[in-house]
Amino acid sequence: MIAKKARRRSNCPLCFGLDIFGDKWTLLVLRDLVFQRKRHFRELLASDEGIASNILSDRLKRLEAHGLVSRIGDPDDARQIVYRLTEKGIDLVPVLVEIAYWSAKHDPHTGAPKSFVKAFERNRQAYIQDIVSNLKH
Repeated sequence: MIAKKARRRSNCPLCFGLDIFGDKWTLLVLRDLVFQRKRHFRELLASDEGIASNILSDRLKRLEAHGLVSRIGDPDDARQIVYRLTEKGIDLVPVLVEIAYWSAKHDPHTGAPKSFVKAFERNRQAYIQDIVSNLKH
């Protein structure tokens, strides 16, 4: 948990959001929870970018403290913890998808499949709704 309440720099809505999820590691953790459906610490730790375990632990605690991620016992293995997006976290899906689309469109070396760009351009709302629906199951 966050020990003390941080003083806000301003009442700007972008500043508010960036204070919570504005560093690359937090966004990549959210990416893995949304797009790759990772659920366990070790799965998140195995991401290609090579996040350190202490950084991952900190970002998960921060996301949980802000109500974006919940942490529950794994019903299949009591020794494991499962991380899931809360409703508040799921509200970020359209933002994450838009960032991914923008990056796929403008990065000549993108790893995003062309099918993602085409599906997103064909029907943004349906694409986002499909992801949200899958996260709620």
